[in-house]
This record gives sequence, C-alpha cells and structure tokens, in this order.
Amino acid sequence: MILITGGARSGKSALAEKLAAQHGHRVLYIATSVVTDEEMAQRIAHHRETRPAQWMTHEGYRDLGEIIRSQGGNSDAVMLECITTMVTNLLFDQSGNVAPEEMDFEHLEKMIHLQVDELIQGCERCNAPVYIVTNELGMGIVPDNLLARRFRDIAGRVNQRLAAQAQQVYLVVSGIEVKIKG
Repeated sequence: MILITGGARSGKSALAEKLAAQHGHRVLYIATSVVTDEEMAQRIAHHRETRPAQWMTHEGYRDLGEIIRSQGGNSDAVMLECITTMVTNLLFDQSGNVAPEEMDFEHLEKMIHLQVDELIQGCERCNAPVYIVTNELGMGIVPDNLLARRFRDIAGRVNQRLAAQAQQVYLVVSGIEVKIKG
C-alpha cells in the first residue's frame, strides 16, 4: 500500500495515476465520489473522460477492501481516489439527516474505522500495488463549526492509520512529491 497525501490541487492524484500506470495498462481505479450537485456531476464526468480507456473503474465508497481483494488481483495496479471523500460519504451515510449536535461521532468514527480496517486487509492481500490518495487536512486553521472539526479529526486519524500501515508515503506540495516513508 502506497499512500499519497497533500492539499487540494497539490498534484497528488496526478502522481498516483503516473505511478499506477508504470505497472501496466490494467489498472483498477476506485472512485469514491458521488454526485451531490451539478458541479460535482461535471467533475465526475471529466474524470471519467480523462481516465485511460483500458483502466477498469469501480465507483463506490463502501466495502473497498473486498473490491480490492476480488478485483485487484486481476490488475497491474490499483488506485483509490480518495480517502477523504470516502470518509465524507460514510459519515453522511451513517449519520442520516441528523443535526451535527445530535450526531454520535464516537459511533460514526468506529463504523468508519471498520471500513478502513477492511480496506487495509484488502490491500495486504492484494498482489498488485495499491495507491491510495488522501487529503492532508491538518495544516489549516481549526474549523469554525462542530461538523467540520469532527470530520477533520476523524479524517486525520484515518490518515494516520493508513500511513502507519503503508510501505511508502508521499507528500505532494505544488506538484512536487516528497517521499516521507519507505
């Protein structure tokens, strides 16, 4: 498992795509975004159009360890884009339509970590290299609202767990990658 982190528009996805493509043309691309509005629909469409045609795509954010176990073995590499979006989707799935003040963040984080545990196990059992993209959220200001603070905390702990298990970790800043582990 290779973790690639950085800020928004840092170039982390481009690095992951480049590294995954170096292994061959059979890449399993796992896209975790969902359409939430017209602008997001356009982003997703753009990503679909610019991805190499021979890459296999799985769109979803649940049970990704099983996807990697079942489909990753037939691939030269796997790329998961991105953990932060996966955490967002899982958080909203599990919380329902409840106000942030009423959310049980401890329970929500446990449910998210179960998915992360499964993801890590899937990566460990996959013969192909797995490139995981995530956003580094800890370098900004403390958010001004409860939901954003809790999200940042959960995503930060998820990133720490993934980095601890990864064989390599890259930090990307302004399109320049720095290997920080491995």
